[in-house]
Amino acid sequence: MNAGDFKQAMRQCAGAVALVTVGRENGRRTGLTVTAVCSLSDDPPSLLVCVNRKASANPRIREDRHFGVSFLNREQLPLALTFSGQNGVDGDDRFGFGSWSTGVTGAPILDDAIASFDCELCDEFDTRTHSIFIGHVRDVKVHCTASPLLYHRGAFHGVQPIRDVVSLGDLDVRKMIWSDFS
Repeated sequence: MNAGDFKQAMRQCAGAVALVTVGRENGRRTGLTVTAVCSLSDDPPSLLVCVNRKASANPRIREDRHFGVSFLNREQLPLALTFSGQNGVDGDDRFGFGSWSTGVTGAPILDDAIASFDCELCDEFDTRTHSIFIGHVRDVKVHCTASPLLYHRGAFHGVQPIRDVVSLGDLDVRKMIWSDFS
Protein backbone atom coordinates (compact mmCIF):
# COMPACT_ATOMS: atom_id res chain seq x y z
CA MET A 1 0.00 0.00 0.00
CA ASN A 2 1.35 3.38 -1.00
CA ALA A 3 1.31 5.91 1.90
CA GLY A 4 0.51 8.77 -0.50
CA ASP A 5 -2.56 6.96 -1.84
CA PHE A 6 -3.69 6.24 1.70
CA LYS A 7 -3.31 9.90 2.72
CA GLN A 8 -5.20 11.05 -0.38
CA ALA A 9 -8.07 8.69 0.40
CA MET A 10 -8.20 9.82 4.05
CA ARG A 11 -8.37 13.48 2.95
CA GLN A 12 -11.78 12.65 1.50
CA CYS A 13 -13.10 11.87 5.01
CA ALA A 14 -14.13 15.03 6.85
CA GLY A 15 -13.11 15.19 10.51
CA ALA A 16 -14.23 17.36 13.39
CA VAL A 17 -11.37 19.56 14.63
CA ALA A 18 -10.50 19.32 18.33
CA LEU A 19 -7.75 20.37 20.70
CA VAL A 20 -6.23 17.72 22.94
CA THR A 21 -4.75 19.43 26.00
CA VAL A 22 -2.83 18.32 29.06
CA GLY A 23 -1.18 19.89 32.11
CA ARG A 24 -2.38 21.01 35.52
CA GLU A 25 -0.11 24.00 36.13
CA ASN A 26 0.45 27.14 34.11
CA GLY A 27 3.84 26.87 32.48
CA ARG A 28 3.53 23.09 32.07
CA ARG A 29 0.51 22.85 29.79
CA THR A 30 0.65 21.72 26.18
CA GLY A 31 -1.72 20.56 23.49
CA LEU A 32 -2.26 19.87 19.82
CA THR A 33 -4.87 20.06 17.08
CA VAL A 34 -6.37 16.71 16.05
CA THR A 35 -9.12 15.15 13.98
CA ALA A 36 -8.48 11.61 15.26
CA VAL A 37 -10.96 11.53 18.16
CA CYS A 38 -14.01 9.32 18.45
CA SER A 39 -16.53 8.04 20.94
CA LEU A 40 -15.58 4.58 22.15
CA SER A 41 -18.40 3.71 24.54
CA ASP A 42 -21.11 5.19 26.72
CA ASP A 43 -20.66 2.52 29.41
CA PRO A 44 -18.40 3.80 30.79
CA PRO A 45 -18.34 7.04 28.77
CA SER A 46 -15.03 6.84 26.91
CA LEU A 47 -13.14 8.51 24.08
CA LEU A 48 -10.37 7.22 21.85
CA VAL A 49 -7.71 9.79 20.85
CA CYS A 50 -4.78 9.23 18.49
CA VAL A 51 -1.69 11.38 19.18
CA ASN A 52 1.56 11.37 17.20
CA ARG A 53 4.35 9.95 19.34
CA LYS A 54 6.53 12.97 18.43
CA ALA A 55 3.98 15.47 19.79
CA SER A 56 4.93 17.17 23.07
CA ALA A 57 1.53 16.20 24.52
CA ASN A 58 2.15 12.46 24.04
CA PRO A 59 4.51 11.83 26.99
CA ARG A 60 2.65 14.38 29.10
CA ILE A 61 -0.64 12.47 28.77
CA ARG A 62 1.15 9.36 30.05
CA GLU A 63 2.77 11.31 32.88
CA ASP A 64 -0.29 13.29 34.03
CA ARG A 65 -2.83 10.48 33.35
CA HIS A 66 -5.47 12.94 32.12
CA PHE A 67 -6.31 15.02 29.04
CA GLY A 68 -8.97 17.36 27.73
CA VAL A 69 -10.67 17.25 24.34
CA SER A 70 -12.29 20.48 23.16
CA PHE A 71 -14.14 20.41 19.82
CA LEU A 72 -13.86 23.74 18.00
CA ASN A 73 -16.44 25.86 16.25
CA ARG A 74 -15.73 27.54 12.93
CA GLU A 75 -14.93 30.87 14.62
CA GLN A 76 -12.09 29.16 16.50
CA LEU A 77 -9.98 28.45 13.40
CA PRO A 78 -7.14 30.62 14.84
CA LEU A 79 -6.96 28.24 17.83
CA ALA A 80 -6.73 25.24 15.49
CA LEU A 81 -3.81 26.90 13.70
CA THR A 82 -2.16 27.92 16.99
CA PHE A 83 -2.32 24.42 18.48
CA SER A 84 -1.13 22.87 15.21
CA GLY A 85 2.09 24.88 15.52
CA GLN A 86 1.53 26.80 12.30
CA ASN A 87 2.04 30.22 13.84
CA GLY A 88 5.15 29.43 15.87
CA VAL A 89 3.52 29.43 19.32
CA ASP A 90 4.58 26.46 21.46
CA GLY A 91 3.69 24.75 24.73
CA ASP A 92 2.00 26.78 27.43
CA ASP A 93 2.07 29.94 25.29
CA ARG A 94 -0.74 28.43 23.19
CA PHE A 95 -3.09 28.89 26.16
CA GLY A 96 -2.70 32.68 25.86
CA PHE A 97 -5.40 32.46 23.20
CA GLY A 98 -8.99 31.61 24.10
CA SER A 99 -10.62 31.33 27.52
CA TRP A 100 -9.55 28.27 29.54
CA SER A 101 -10.61 26.60 32.76
CA THR A 102 -9.40 23.55 34.63
CA GLY A 103 -11.46 20.38 34.42
CA VAL A 104 -12.16 18.02 37.31
CA THR A 105 -9.11 15.93 36.34
CA GLY A 106 -6.90 19.02 36.12
CA ALA A 107 -6.86 19.08 32.31
CA PRO A 108 -7.18 22.44 30.54
CA ILE A 109 -10.63 22.81 28.95
CA LEU A 110 -11.62 25.46 26.38
CA ASP A 111 -14.56 27.34 27.91
CA ASP A 112 -16.51 28.00 24.70
CA ALA A 113 -15.82 24.77 22.82
CA ILE A 114 -18.91 23.31 21.17
CA ALA A 115 -18.29 20.22 23.30
CA SER A 116 -15.51 19.49 25.77
CA PHE A 117 -14.56 16.24 27.45
CA ASP A 118 -12.44 15.98 30.58
CA CYS A 119 -10.80 12.54 30.53
CA GLU A 120 -8.82 10.32 32.84
CA LEU A 121 -6.36 8.09 30.97
CA CYS A 122 -7.38 4.45 31.42
CA ASP A 123 -5.51 2.64 28.65
CA GLU A 124 -3.03 3.21 25.85
CA PHE A 125 -1.65 1.39 22.83
CA ASP A 126 1.35 2.28 20.71
CA THR A 127 1.57 1.97 16.96
CA ARG A 128 4.57 2.78 14.83
CA THR A 129 3.85 6.54 14.70
CA HIS A 130 0.97 7.22 17.10
CA SER A 131 -0.31 6.38 20.55
CA ILE A 132 -3.95 5.51 20.99
CA PHE A 133 -5.16 6.89 24.30
CA ILE A 134 -8.44 5.77 25.84
CA GLY A 135 -9.92 8.16 28.33
CA HIS A 136 -12.81 7.68 30.71
CA VAL A 137 -14.86 10.86 30.50
CA ARG A 138 -15.19 12.47 33.94
CA ASP A 139 -17.03 15.64 32.85
CA VAL A 140 -18.54 17.22 29.74
CA LYS A 141 -19.62 20.69 28.75
CA VAL A 142 -21.76 21.46 25.71
CA HIS A 143 -22.29 24.75 23.84
CA CYS A 144 -24.17 23.69 20.73
CA THR A 145 -25.14 27.07 19.30
CA ALA A 146 -22.16 27.35 16.92
CA SER A 147 -21.28 25.49 13.75
CA PRO A 148 -18.46 22.92 14.15
CA LEU A 149 -15.09 23.31 12.50
CA LEU A 150 -14.23 20.50 10.07
CA TYR A 151 -11.07 19.53 8.22
CA HIS A 152 -11.59 18.10 4.73
CA ARG A 153 -9.33 17.81 1.67
CA GLY A 154 -6.53 19.77 3.31
CA ALA A 155 -8.66 22.76 4.32
CA PHE A 156 -10.95 23.91 7.13
CA HIS A 157 -14.70 24.09 6.59
CA GLY A 158 -17.94 24.83 8.42
CA VAL A 159 -21.18 22.87 8.24
CA GLN A 160 -24.34 23.72 6.34
CA PRO A 161 -27.49 21.66 6.71
CA ILE A 162 -28.72 19.95 3.57
CA ARG A 163 -32.35 20.31 4.67
CA ASP A 164 -34.33 21.24 7.69
CA VAL A 165 -34.05 18.69 10.48
CA VAL A 166 -36.55 15.89 10.00
CA SER A 167 -37.50 12.83 12.00
CA LEU A 168 -36.29 9.53 10.58
CA GLY A 169 -39.54 8.03 11.82
CA ASP A 170 -41.55 10.15 9.38
CA LEU A 171 -42.34 7.73 6.52
CA ASP A 172 -43.29 10.49 4.08
CA VAL A 173 -39.99 12.23 4.71
CA ARG A 174 -38.02 9.00 4.21
CA LYS A 175 -39.80 8.40 0.89
CA MET A 176 -39.07 11.97 -0.17
CA ILE A 177 -35.39 11.70 0.77
CA TRP A 178 -34.84 8.33 -0.93
CA SER A 179 -36.75 9.42 -4.03
CA ASP A 180 -34.17 12.20 -4.45
CA PHE A 181 -31.49 9.55 -4.95
CA SER A 182 -33.35 7.23 -7.32
